[in-house]
Amino acid sequence: MEIVLSNCGGVPIYEQIVTQIKKLILTGQLKEGDSLPSMRQLARELEISVITTKRAYEELERQGLITTMAGKGCFVAGVDPEALRERHRLEVEEHLQRAVEAAHAGDVPLDEMEEILRLLFSAQE
Repeated sequence: MEIVLSNCGGVPIYEQIVTQIKKLILTGQLKEGDSLPSMRQLARELEISVITTKRAYEELERQGLITTMAGKGCFVAGVDPEALRERHRLEVEEHLQRAVEAAHAGDVPLDEMEEILRLLFSAQE
């Protein structure tokens, strides 16, 4: 499992880990039952604090993507990718609704909103 961290862009390290592991699960590169590196091992490999990896794993578990078995480690949970994508779509819709409201309040036209969205989206790739 390869995780690449960036100190640029202001995204917290634990969020970068969550995003990348989530992507590996959703694309099927990590499958149900696959074990993840221990928190200590991942921290050592990424040269970060164990507290950071613990926070990332806790968030993944909160989202139902992994399960932790005391003394055995963390494993990919049985995830329905379509249900997970739907949850993400709903979350995106909520964020976009707030953005649309802010755009209307600030008199930002749709074409500028589209351009902003394209720039933000391409910056994440």
